[in-house]
Amino acid sequence: MMTTAPLAFLKMHGLGNDFVIVDRRADARPLPAAAIAAIGNRRTGVGCDQFITLSPGDGEVDVVMGIFNGDDGSAAGACGNATRCVAHLLMEETGKAEVAIRTAAGILRGWRDAASGLVTVDMGPARLDWQQIPLAEPRDTLNAGLSVGPLHDPVCVSMGNPHAVFFVPDVAAVDLPAVGPQVERHPLFPERTNVEIVQVIDRGHVRMRVWERSAGITMACGSGACAVGVACVRRGLTDRRVEVMLDGGPLIIEWREADGHVLMTGPVATAFAGQIDPGLLPVPA
Repeated sequence: MMTTAPLAFLKMHGLGNDFVIVDRRADARPLPAAAIAAIGNRRTGVGCDQFITLSPGDGEVDVVMGIFNGDDGSAAGACGNATRCVAHLLMEETGKAEVAIRTAAGILRGWRDAASGLVTVDMGPARLDWQQIPLAEPRDTLNAGLSVGPLHDPVCVSMGNPHAVFFVPDVAAVDLPAVGPQVERHPLFPERTNVEIVQVIDRGHVRMRVWERSAGITMACGSGACAVGVACVRRGLTDRRVEVMLDGGPLIIEWREADGHVLMTGPVATAFAGQIDPGLLPVPA
């Protein structure tokens, strides 16, 4: 059975990390994984790294945000850049100076700098225990002892989703399409993992590339940048506030000492709005 009406959507991105956002407060039709994957396809659909849904808030938050991988429609635990995009939308919609968003990773709060327009999201505390990542066996998450090709001994961090952060002399010299999938699907990570490779420039600046779980290489990954900021501090390589330069541009990450929360600041952009043809939206009979 097919739906009979087009589905309105908004295409946004944070530093090239792109999202299809559907407001389910206005249209709550079923969206099975197959429909999300069809929309996420970059050749035959709209194309996106992640597919985002907005559902009504519950009094404690302004909105409930669903996060799904654009390639197969599976649920994702966190997406920092998408959270910043949604925070921007809500502030525009409500006029509020700060908004609260419920995600699978917990309640996240966002606000905007009036002068620069940059949006900050409090991504909550970093999770550092091996069971929280999760890993398949007890490991020291500061030095996890994993080697894959040129990548050795990652710092493992969860920001609501798993990350393996590797430090290298030159991120451009790493064949990320070759080693990224091997790390993502290594048996050490029962839920697979995002893979970050990092080159430290100085105590305030690092260069990062990312292989995202399910999405592959992306221009930016907000939760990955947060994990990198935490990993750098844990290794004693940078200060608690650091600029992370991704393929798509810079994010400012601060691992706040007072409460262990990670703050992420950067730009958001709207590419276009549109309607998805109902023929692309199969739903169960």
